[in-house]
Amino acid sequence: MITHDLVTTDLDVRRAFARDWSGMELLADGVARPRDVADVCALLQEATATRTPVTAAGLQSSTTGASITDRGLLLSLVALDRVHDIDVVRRTIRVGAGARVADVRRAAAEAGLLFAPDPTSEEESTIGGAIACNASGARSFRYGATRAHVRALTVALADGTRHELRRPALEKNTVGFPIAHDPVDWFVGSEGALGVVVEAELGLLPLPEMVTGLAIPFPSSAHALAFIVAARESAYGDGNPIVAPLREGGIAPRCLEFFDERAVELVRAYDPATAWSADVRAIVYTEDAGAHGHDTDAALDGWLALAEAHAARTEEIRVYDGDAALADARRLRHAVPSTMNERGARCRAQGGRKVSTDWAVPYRRLAEALDMAHALADAAGIERSVTYGHAGNGHPHQNFIARDADALAELQHVLTETLTRVVAMGGTVAAEHGIGKLKQKWLPLQATPLQVHVMRSLKHALDPLGLLAPGNVL
Repeated sequence: MITHDLVTTDLDVRRAFARDWSGMELLADGVARPRDVADVCALLQEATATRTPVTAAGLQSSTTGASITDRGLLLSLVALDRVHDIDVVRRTIRVGAGARVADVRRAAAEAGLLFAPDPTSEEESTIGGAIACNASGARSFRYGATRAHVRALTVALADGTRHELRRPALEKNTVGFPIAHDPVDWFVGSEGALGVVVEAELGLLPLPEMVTGLAIPFPSSAHALAFIVAARESAYGDGNPIVAPLREGGIAPRCLEFFDERAVELVRAYDPATAWSADVRAIVYTEDAGAHGHDTDAALDGWLALAEAHAARTEEIRVYDGDAALADARRLRHAVPSTMNERGARCRAQGGRKVSTDWAVPYRRLAEALDMAHALADAAGIERSVTYGHAGNGHPHQNFIARDADALAELQHVLTETLTRVVAMGGTVAAEHGIGKLKQKWLPLQATPLQVHVMRSLKHALDPLGLLAPGNVL
């Protein structure tokens, strides 16, 4: 074990870092809280010398157990929280791995720019963590996940060497294998298993002139999901919203979020002022944010017509104008996972916990996939999930509460069958939160033996002793 001055083996400190949002609890052998990049490199050098495993962590909002460990050292990077070097011309910002996502967004906004990635937990997640799992969020529908906004990285490898990596500016390149063309992409989404991200340069966008949030109620999930498909195609046709041009004079959604009946019940309980009528059984939340010259009034008319065509309760549509109102809408959305986290925590003593999925399918097949998932859970006698999330991308979150260890085991069987069918539909077992420790068993459902072999080879090349983030992904 490392004997560095920054390492503590105090039991209370170790317990304070033993949980993340996965519901798991793993007690590290020691905890280190480096003050700067030099500390990180020194700690990693000593870890290599003593063969001590190291798991990097931020604010530990991982839902997959990626930011906790029971092997070796937990490396907390929250002190590396500097936000600096905003370049309004190049539209970039330089930040430390421990900077909160929300703080980066606020700093960019003060400079008249937008940091687009918006994980729901932005107040409780760090840039390092967002890069490690390639975090996304509601607005990734239009702007893409974190990967698209990373311009450069400072990375410390397992041996403590520091590397500055920048995306190439070339438009054409045929030198070597394509996998080697952009090393930045080795680390975005690598869940800390290849290196420790200590600093990043992030790309920014112009702030939209006007953003209007709309919460549109429906009599059923089927109506809401059909509306989402229609809204996406009305704005972007068959194209990918990240790159497709908006159709002129129409709606301009930057997110299309879905809440089923059980999620709506949680929102009602959180804020009684949102008490939609009893026959409202699903909600779609969107934010209309077009480019310069976007006709907001025409867009609102377009949203209303589309809602009416899908049986929406148009008289109960709620409009969120301005930053304060949009923040209120965000808090309502966050109430769903935070409430489920609280319920899951109460089951830990019995061996249960909250179980959250982040599978995705091609967006046109989402209604079919959810029907399948619900049918499998119903057949097994499992309590119906609370379902919400990024339906515009075909990406929902199913939140289950397993009351005890037996219920958890049964639920795992059901989820294995669900994910097997999701992959058969052209989907993914993990669209947002990564694999971590909890989803390793499902990696072979999607990744071929050849793909796993290539991942292991890259892991061995960058971390030959296998010290970084043991148990994450592989």
